[in-house]
Amino acid sequence: MKSAIIVKRNDPRTEDEENELQMNELRELAAAADYKIIGEMVQARHPDRKYHIGRGKVDELAQMVAELCPDKIIFHNPLSTMQVYNLSEICRCETIDKFQLILEIFATRATTHRSKLQVELARLQYELPRARAIISILKKEERPGFMGLGGYEDSYAQDIKNRMIRIRSELETILKDNESLRALRHSRGFSLLALAGYTNAGKSTLFNALVDEEVPARDMLFTTLLPTTRSLNVHGREVLLTDTVGFIEDLPHWMIDAFRSTLDEIFLADVVLLVVDSSESLEIIRKKLLVCHETMWDQLQDVAIVTVFNKMDLISEDELAQRMLSLGYLAPNPVIVSAKTGFGFNELKVQISDLLPKWERISLSFPMSEKGMSIVAWIFAEGIVHSIHYDEKVSIDFEARDKIINKAISLATELS
Repeated sequence: MKSAIIVKRNDPRTEDEENELQMNELRELAAAADYKIIGEMVQARHPDRKYHIGRGKVDELAQMVAELCPDKIIFHNPLSTMQVYNLSEICRCETIDKFQLILEIFATRATTHRSKLQVELARLQYELPRARAIISILKKEERPGFMGLGGYEDSYAQDIKNRMIRIRSELETILKDNESLRALRHSRGFSLLALAGYTNAGKSTLFNALVDEEVPARDMLFTTLLPTTRSLNVHGREVLLTDTVGFIEDLPHWMIDAFRSTLDEIFLADVVLLVVDSSESLEIIRKKLLVCHETMWDQLQDVAIVTVFNKMDLISEDELAQRMLSLGYLAPNPVIVSAKTGFGFNELKVQISDLLPKWERISLSFPMSEKGMSIVAWIFAEGIVHSIHYDEKVSIDFEARDKIINKAISLATELS
């Protein structure tokens, strides 16, 4: 296992609870990337331009590195390229920030061509604004004269841009294929559900319990990187449920952009199940819900949201009731569940059923024949049949999407 020292600069104006939440998250990210934390350092101050932390703390950090010999220094705060270079030079140890750490995690979890492209795009978008500084550092001693690196810098940045264009083009093709698949699913009567929420809220455990699946679910950040979709029966209606990548605080725009085709699984759903770890403190839940809403807000204004308070088996009923009452406006359509015990699943399905796009109900009759029986089989597959009677004619009472209703009427008319 790799080892690391983690470092965080606290803004002097931030609350202790928020600082501890962020430090815990950094610890969990490091663990998710398979790092053993062998040292920690925290400083409260405004950022230093050269080192981010104060020069005195940098000397302390260098001493800690000399004593503990970590593989990396990991900062919670975003670092500029020059700050990374200066810290690495003084401490004689590779230094990265939280977002580079997230990219490491994503790179190890990317198993499909699509997810690998997304990770590479995110890495390039992170690197592009730093291209000039990177080349200046790498070619520092090769300068032939004043501004002698312009050619290097322009070429390196252009190479990054060209590769990003190629990746985006390929991801666009994948996105069009996915949109065609979604349209096909909708036309066949499927409604689309998506699990969303802060990373490690229990989405994958809930997904497994609802659809009897075995998607990897561990007490670790970013266990899910590739969306997984399975069918789920909700009061007679077949819906498709997708497990998606978790959100995290301060997720930068370039990372959201890179994973746009994954997040579209959420944005294009009929109903979003926003999963919350209800065993956490009220303020932590509030903060994480705010992060989720900020990430989704522009895209989800017309999509129904069910707030799923998960892990209720880890908290008393009184505590949970107080938290739900206090969170109010951030938690639309709240439902209490335990993914581990199955508690609350019936109420969850009732809530989903109420929010799904409404189906029409109709009664049809058509001649009993081989073609008529094939229509019956198709209606059973695409809708919910409430009653059916066989005589000289088949009389069937069912509900389904409007497209299915219209096609059934057309088929019955042709047969009559």
